[in-house]
Amino acid sequence: MTKRINIYGFAKASKALFALAEEVTQAGNAAGVDQSLFELVKIRASQINGCALCLDMHTTDALKLGENARRIFLLDAWRETDLFTEQERAALELTEVLTRLPDNQDVPDDVYDRAVNVFTEDQYRAVVWMVMVINGYNRIGVPSRSELPRRAA
Repeated sequence: MTKRINIYGFAKASKALFALAEEVTQAGNAAGVDQSLFELVKIRASQINGCALCLDMHTTDALKLGENARRIFLLDAWRETDLFTEQERAALELTEVLTRLPDNQDVPDDVYDRAVNVFTEDQYRAVVWMVMVINGYNRIGVPSRSELPRRAA
């Protein structure tokens, strides 16, 4: 595989994206969004975008938070299971629509309605912003072909 330029090399931009991610996380926590829900959002967007580095990072983070491995294994097929709460399902649906925005051109009314029925306004904002943040990270990680950290298998 051809080694690529590490796009994270723009230190100020990388720090700004990290600061944005921290701000969204804090705002989400203040609004009552569970950190494990954010990790599911990050994993699902990273699955769609094919970002190995982000998948490795966020599945590891989710497991550290106590997430059930079975739910992670089945995340790509979340619609076919009863393993996810209504909030998680709404967040995953929003994640898919927003990550595939060129295909959708909008958030369909039914998707929006399901989300605002289970989230407060601030929670909804936090989830949408987190989808935007992880998509930004995916768009850095994929073209950089970032190497995975070394870990015991």
